[in-house]
Amino acid sequence: MAKVSVLIVDDAPFIRDLVKKALRSHFPGLQIEEAINGRKAQQMLSRSSFDLILCDWEMPEMGGLELLQWFRGQPGMEAIPFIMVTSRGDKENVVEAIQSGVSDYVGKPFTNEQLLAKVKKALQRAGKLAKLQGPQAPRPSVGTAQDSIANLTGGRKVEAPAAPARPAAPARPAEAPAATKAPAAASAQSVRGQAQLRLAGQQFACVIKTLSLRDALVVVRRSERLPQLFESGVLDLEQDSDQSVARINAYVHAVAALEPKMDSEWVRVTLKFVDQDPDKLNYLSRLIASGTAQQHYSPGA
Repeated sequence: MAKVSVLIVDDAPFIRDLVKKALRSHFPGLQIEEAINGRKAQQMLSRSSFDLILCDWEMPEMGGLELLQWFRGQPGMEAIPFIMVTSRGDKENVVEAIQSGVSDYVGKPFTNEQLLAKVKKALQRAGKLAKLQGPQAPRPSVGTAQDSIANLTGGRKVEAPAAPARPAAPARPAEAPAATKAPAAASAQSVRGQAQLRLAGQQFACVIKTLSLRDALVVVRRSERLPQLFESGVLDLEQDSDQSVARINAYVHAVAALEPKMDSEWVRVTLKFVDQDPDKLNYLSRLIASGTAQQHYSPGA
């Protein structure tokens, strides 16, 4: 039987899988359980004890903050590490979570190294790390499997080939020839607007080309680090009508040059959404219906 156990709470199966694979690659003896929302986690915590909780903030039925507040109110649960794995980093949210007893934060999107550093720190404070790293503990897997996890979480940096010098005038994203365009996903609609794509260690201002409840096609300017396939990230969408912002968890499904040449300055990125939060899906529905993410945006800008 494992000596150390962790509970992963997140409504997105893709995020749960990322966390599980990262933990198992470095802590083969770790016992891992998972819950799809705070309500399910509450039931599990009422029956069993865990040495660490990794929890999302925004989930249906019961969110991470409500679960944290309930958990800290249970006898003997004050010292158990509770880490929020979330895209919420606003000051007021951080203060509220600290006042409720959160132990630490892991911001989405995260790298393999960032997640493991927080977990090691929490387990060390709780006196559990030595049980996983003792002389009898299995050695972490290395090589291909570990490289795959690093790629999934954006931990492996891939340098883009250097592009030749371009004219000083600002370039505009050009539409690719019809033969190179990928077919839009079912129910996707053209949505004029801008957004921000946050990947591990980098942010991209992007132009929204199509948007649906399942995915988005965006265009970003090429940089030294290109988005990697299966890399997790967050797409920040803003609606001018009420100045609201939705942070949609996603992963990179496809990457392609916008122009049919090696030095294309613009890159098309297809994102698949992993969020199942009803509030976020409702936000996406309103955004799609309005046909614009930011009304002040003009396609040629």
